[in-house]
Amino acid sequence: MTVTRLRDIPGIGVDTVGDAADAAGDPEFLRLENLDTDLRPPAVALAATRAAIDDDAANSYLPFHGHRSLRAAAAAHVGRVSGRSYDADTECVGVAGGLNGILNTLLATVEPGQEVVLCDPIYAGLVNRVRLAGGVPRFVPARPAADGWTVDPERLAGAVGPGTAAVLMMGPAMPTGLVLDDRHWSALAEACERHDAWVIYDAAMERIRFDGRPPSHPAAHDGLARRTITVGSASKELRLIGWRVGWVAGPAGIVADIRLVGLTNVVCQTGLAQNAVAAALDAPGADADVAAATAEWRRRCETVIGELAGYPVVRPHGGWSLLVDARPLELPAAELSRRLFDRAKVAATPMDGWGPSGEHYLRIVFANEPVERLTGLGERFRLALR
Repeated sequence: MTVTRLRDIPGIGVDTVGDAADAAGDPEFLRLENLDTDLRPPAVALAATRAAIDDDAANSYLPFHGHRSLRAAAAAHVGRVSGRSYDADTECVGVAGGLNGILNTLLATVEPGQEVVLCDPIYAGLVNRVRLAGGVPRFVPARPAADGWTVDPERLAGAVGPGTAAVLMMGPAMPTGLVLDDRHWSALAEACERHDAWVIYDAAMERIRFDGRPPSHPAAHDGLARRTITVGSASKELRLIGWRVGWVAGPAGIVADIRLVGLTNVVCQTGLAQNAVAAALDAPGADADVAAATAEWRRRCETVIGELAGYPVVRPHGGWSLLVDARPLELPAAELSRRLFDRAKVAATPMDGWGPSGEHYLRIVFANEPVERLTGLGERFRLALR
């Protein structure tokens, strides 16, 4: 690499598998490699997007920090979930999708050489953004069990030390479906207070839980309220992937810094999309809409788990994906991915670079294929492994 900041940043693998599947152009391929979904976005968002085409204000850079309608809707949404109140003008800023919000937040909170605590395995895009911002990832292992992934709250809190700038958590986490709860936030509250560390909470999938419970938000914990920065996105829960709209909510002082980073980075969000996202967040049936989509994603998840009974699959507690442990199959995950692609027309991503343990796992996304097409996945695995 020409510049040192890129030397420890690998690709994410999804692009390679996705490009190969696109090039094959074969409709028989099962597309399990990328976090897409075929479930339609909320109708109110589609109507607002169409209306924005004729709105001159939607064809503008301004306001750089997001339309007032978006910030008001996002601040209210985060407030409802966390039980806290956020001022739309000083404590919320629009961003061009959740990962833009993550990078902007890291750039505003992490000094070069400081640590950022993450669970392992975790999405490579989060790890790579920590490194791009000059941070040093510190991984806490999540453990696979019969009923899903767990991480020890005390071990998580113990990873926070004098060199910690932030704890970057996602719930449900991608790609494991790990869900955190108040035990984790309670443990982190004392550690973050002691070491003056932020909690950066990636809320992109927080309502996509398979246990029917509401999100567990760190800012709901009194000890973390003033330390929590929430990064939200319209891409997952609202299925507005191509709209590229997200938000960051938190204490006014740090949000002002994140807004400044945004002015020097992506600058603004998609103008045509912001009122659509606001409408989807504000809709009276918004929670019911997400619940209905989640029920379908859970049905697809259960189909995959049933198809792969007997294979080393780790059940997720939510989200859009699950993991297959390649070690009992006596194959590197990359080889398992290659065999599935070449022999069985299945596109799935090996997780090299997705945390220290990522190389052992293959990710299967169940959000973008209907049950009818997922049925038969077990036979495809048998074909790939024979």
